[in-house]
Amino acid sequence: MTAWADHRPPPGVVGRAVEHEQVSGLLSGFPLVTLTGAAGVGKSVLARAVLAEHTARHGGTVLRVGCWDGLSGGGPAEALLRAAGQADTTCRDSARPLARQTAEPGIGPTLPGRAGRTGTPAASPPAGGTALAALAAYCRRQRATVLLDDCDPVRAECARLVRRLLRADPSLRIVVTARGPLGLAEERVVELAPLAVTLGEGIAGPAVELLATRTGTAAPELLVAVCQALEGSPLAIALAAHQLDRMSLPQLAAQVDSDGPLFYAGPAATVRHTSLHAAQAAGYALCSPTDRRVWARLSVLPGDFDPWLAGCVCAGSDVPAAAVDGALERLRTVSVVERVREAGGVHEDTGAALPPRYRLPRAARDFGRAQLREAGEESAALRRFRQACAALAAEAQIAWQGPNQQVAVRLVEDEQANLDAALTRPPQDAEDALGALEIAVSLWFHWAACGFRREGRAHLDRLLLLCREDTALRARALWLAGYLAAQEQSPAAAQALLDEAWTAAVLHADTDGLARIAHAHAVRELYGGDTAAAVSCLEEATRHQARDPWFGPGPAHSWALLAIALAPLDGERARAAAGRAWETRHSDGDFWLYSTVLYARALTESAHGKPTAALRACHKALEAKKLIGDPLFIAGVRHTLAELRRTVRKGPAAPDAGEETPWWQRGGTGVRARPFFSRLRAGS
Repeated sequence: MTAWADHRPPPGVVGRAVEHEQVSGLLSGFPLVTLTGAAGVGKSVLARAVLAEHTARHGGTVLRVGCWDGLSGGGPAEALLRAAGQADTTCRDSARPLARQTAEPGIGPTLPGRAGRTGTPAASPPAGGTALAALAAYCRRQRATVLLDDCDPVRAECARLVRRLLRADPSLRIVVTARGPLGLAEERVVELAPLAVTLGEGIAGPAVELLATRTGTAAPELLVAVCQALEGSPLAIALAAHQLDRMSLPQLAAQVDSDGPLFYAGPAATVRHTSLHAAQAAGYALCSPTDRRVWARLSVLPGDFDPWLAGCVCAGSDVPAAAVDGALERLRTVSVVERVREAGGVHEDTGAALPPRYRLPRAARDFGRAQLREAGEESAALRRFRQACAALAAEAQIAWQGPNQQVAVRLVEDEQANLDAALTRPPQDAEDALGALEIAVSLWFHWAACGFRREGRAHLDRLLLLCREDTALRARALWLAGYLAAQEQSPAAAQALLDEAWTAAVLHADTDGLARIAHAHAVRELYGGDTAAAVSCLEEATRHQARDPWFGPGPAHSWALLAIALAPLDGERARAAAGRAWETRHSDGDFWLYSTVLYARALTESAHGKPTAALRACHKALEAKKLIGDPLFIAGVRHTLAELRRTVRKGPAAPDAGEETPWWQRGGTGVRARPFFSRLRAGS
């Protein structure tokens, strides 16, 4: 028979087969097993299920003590003695001394003669040892396994109690559930993650299975949408399922994605589990003031982050910058923050050491945001977040023009969720709007060279409406918007934006800007089929000597584009232009330029009867461009490769009427193609 302290039957478990087997195996070979994880992840449910199976197979009993709810003044030690049902006078009288020995240092009864001063007796009475011996003897007789459930509010006391129990009887088996480990040498820790939502394309995961057991037959896509919004948290799924009494599943899916499940309520065995807010608040109450502030301020970060970004957002007069790293680790230890990348990894492209990266799960993020708003700090934290993202974007822009453009690409990919949020969250005022525009302009290479043209245009079009003041930053933004419009085959929009950019460049005496405008006009003319006009614009751009090599395509890129324009017209001039492009490069690591030069050479050799040489250059261009992306360019190179392979194998083919339409115009003659090949985000 299993003697549960609360006399409830052990629950069933969904989606924990691997963890169930792991805990069962550890329980057979080690004296102390601790289950850790975030609030509501199912630690207690799994522990009770494992122990129910263990006692069913091997006999014995389970002594469960719920450390968070219902402990009397004696603490976990006295509660454990009560759970054992000891009627022995010695054990009962020994309970309080044992509790004092396992309590926090410095906490005890008031000593006579010193009003207001607390302390512990001068010498520990022997009764504590008697109680431990009696309890150990009881566990041996009954083959009892001790379950210290939800140890967080008395974790230090539980650690001392467990240490004393194992000294009294090393053969004892103790299972602990808590948001963080006890930190004992004998401890084996099993960390529970949220349930997986999917197990692959079209395969529902255990989170969906758990929700389906409560909803019955339902559209799978709605179940997946709800579980993804809840990030697979078993408690959040259970609470969301209770809301189906007052709304339909489609309504629930829409609401949980937008508003969040923080205040969903439902029946539960403990008050802490009646809502996600209550579960998070219980852990928040145990944190230090510094850790609470860091938790709240981290809530403005929508994606994962490194310690530098956390320090930018969290540091202030009340939180020293040096204290943020320690707070992050403490919050990680108690399962508030997840660590998604360990420290000490090596960057595969540069060999540089990588910092750790963290993530605040949605429930903790929603709760922290509510605390931040209540404290009146939300506006300041959001402003610090946007300023930090502006610094990240500027760093990426400099890295792009440095020796390895992959560093810039990786930086933007790592910080994509944060940069997106900094660009899309409504600015608080004009200064904040300029900060967002600065991010969009600094990421020019991400939009123009890496294939995110459509997203870049959307951000710029919106932010330019908010930033009306005539500044040098706005002039650059106008050029970038016009350049992207030209790349997207929107000639009218490109012309209007570039005209406005030209006026601003003249006003600010920005000769670099005028050269960039000529380059953008050339792109517009090339897509429009006017090669002569494009060549004229590019010749104008190549005559310029760039003063700012960090922003936009410089003269080297204009030379490369000129080589592409001249390829079918004049082979010698095209080869000379390609050579000048590489000679005037800013960095040897400019893969964007390198791939463009190689593509120009491939077009030149192909147009002038050297398909084998063209094929080699085209292969190299494709490999170089794959390092930084841009599906439009890659599609063009692959189209050219297919034509060259056919030519090399079979000789030149007869002209095909279908080939009169340029390959990038997917809609055919007379049909306006949609903005092309905007690269899909990872995971979207």
